[in-house]
Amino acid sequence: MEPEPIQNPMVNFVVLGAALIFEGAAWYIAFKEFKTSVKGRNYFAAVAASKDPSIFAVLLEDSAAMLGLLIALIGLSLGLWLDIPELDGVASVVIGILLAAIAWVLAYETKGLLIGEGADPEVEKSIRRIIAKHSEVLRTNEILSLQNGPMDILVTLSLDFKDNISSQDLESVISKMERQIRTTHADVRKVFIEAQSWRAHNRAAKEIKP
Repeated sequence: MEPEPIQNPMVNFVVLGAALIFEGAAWYIAFKEFKTSVKGRNYFAAVAASKDPSIFAVLLEDSAAMLGLLIALIGLSLGLWLDIPELDGVASVVIGILLAAIAWVLAYETKGLLIGEGADPEVEKSIRRIIAKHSEVLRTNEILSLQNGPMDILVTLSLDFKDNISSQDLESVISKMERQIRTTHADVRKVFIEAQSWRAHNRAAKEIKP
């Protein structure tokens, strides 16, 4: 390989400058959309907690593009200023490392949704508060959730109800809890509630342990 020296660096600066303007506009739009989903959390926590990859994936991709252009601009400028053209190549290597890092972050954050993961812990806390409002429930044995998609959560509950509750009242309480959970969390599409004593639940849990 025989690389040619830069003949007219101004062309490179114009191209990089124009690219920064266009990418900056795209990044600003993506950031505004992402900011609406932050809900008071810091940005890193919001990315980790997000269940919709489309919200943060575009922002991360645009951020990587912006940083890559800045690195290329710095590498080109330093190479011309210090008369070390190899710095332009170094900048290219750094950009490659940056893109690999962003790809790893995206893969890490989306793998849970691909293979299945639980809902946000705040959803479980909210469900526990809803259950606590019903005096018919003695104890919450277990809450399990599965995030099937950005707007699709499956919730299963194992609850220990009072012994003296009638079957009719039990059905009424369960139906009321299901409605409250779905009303509070629009993402919860299905709710399954099992009436089971605490002792029976623990015994069953021990039996299925390897």
